[in-house]
Amino acid sequence: MRIPRNDRVSSDIDGAKAERTCILSGGKAARDAFVRLAISPDGLVLPDVHARAPGRGAWIGVSRADLEKAISKGKLKGALARAYKGAALSIPEDLADRIEAGLTRSLTDRLGLELKSGKLLMGSDRIAQNAREGKVEWLAHAADASEDGSRKLDQAWRVGRDEEGSGLRGIRLPLDRETLSVALGRDNVVHLALNDRGSAQRVESQLQRLLHFQGQVPCRDSGATDMDDGNGAALDAASVTTN
Repeated sequence: MRIPRNDRVSSDIDGAKAERTCILSGGKAARDAFVRLAISPDGLVLPDVHARAPGRGAWIGVSRADLEKAISKGKLKGALARAYKGAALSIPEDLADRIEAGLTRSLTDRLGLELKSGKLLMGSDRIAQNAREGKVEWLAHAADASEDGSRKLDQAWRVGRDEEGSGLRGIRLPLDRETLSVALGRDNVVHLALNDRGSAQRVESQLQRLLHFQGQVPCRDSGATDMDDGNGAALDAASVTTN
């Protein structure tokens, strides 16, 4: 079976909230919670983190550890081979690295966009003031942020939200201060806050995808397995079942 030329297929690429099913776990979720694997014209399987590449693709929602296990045992290759009968497909050895790098870049790019829009706050003093005034919707700390500094901002956030004693605290990011500083073009970025609910939702969506792939959040709900055929239709579940 020949891999189709890369025409853009709107029913496959559009609709971020459309439900998809992981070809490895059978878990179901909104499309924007999964990672799309795109098939290049020469048969190379590559991550399509933003789900924008034209042509055929498959969806995965498993952790990195589960993906690496599926690759090593030939389950991913088998699922793809059965779906794309006759097509010569190649799975790069560093596919998991590419996916994690893509998800990380997607998160830092999102943070950068929120910074440009004026919704992202940085600097302990500025964050603390806004937090105490109830103007912080989302709070996060670099992976290597000090416990003392994080604890003080968490407390200010709880005070501003009138949630003292609730245990509410900012999330510990899977990115250190150096990574955040480079990504945002600022020196010593340790703590981050968002003052807009929509911005918080957009960033959280990207963060949860990364954390899920890293194995830090629960797996998706179970369901039937499917794969898109480049025309927005699901392929026969039996043809992609991994044994």
